[in-house]
Amino acid sequence: MTAPDPTWHRVGRLDQIPPLGARVVGVAGRSIAIFRTSSDGVFALLDRCPHRGGPLSQGIVHGGCVTCPLHDWVIDLATGEAKGPDEGATERFPVRIDGDEVMLGVPVEAARRAGPNRSGRAPETARCVDSSARSPEDPRVALLR
Repeated sequence: MTAPDPTWHRVGRLDQIPPLGARVVGVAGRSIAIFRTSSDGVFALLDRCPHRGGPLSQGIVHGGCVTCPLHDWVIDLATGEAKGPDEGATERFPVRIDGDEVMLGVPVEAARRAGPNRSGRAPETARCVDSSARSPEDPRVALLR
């Protein structure tokens, strides 16, 4: 059985993510780090190192990897896998570029797992942790600053 296609959400422009840097977006109550490499490759991982839960978004991006700021674990951006000799992985999320916009693929089941919020409405699917600007296409999605 294959997973259903994700729902795509515009989270900001490529130039809002610095080369060799990251921005964080909230998805169904979890922080997702969106990374940009020096060659403009864009990747999204759960912002949590598989070792001790360090914030990968605060790590150093080099080549196709990020180094966790807590204990120097090196995580492959394309696979989410730790590089040897370390073992473990963090969750990956699909990302694509549409023109100059960064699109994040949100698995349908991620929003369902979050359940309704206090108001009884469905939860916000994706929101930027550090921004209150809303997407005109989908008010549940906050844009990167």
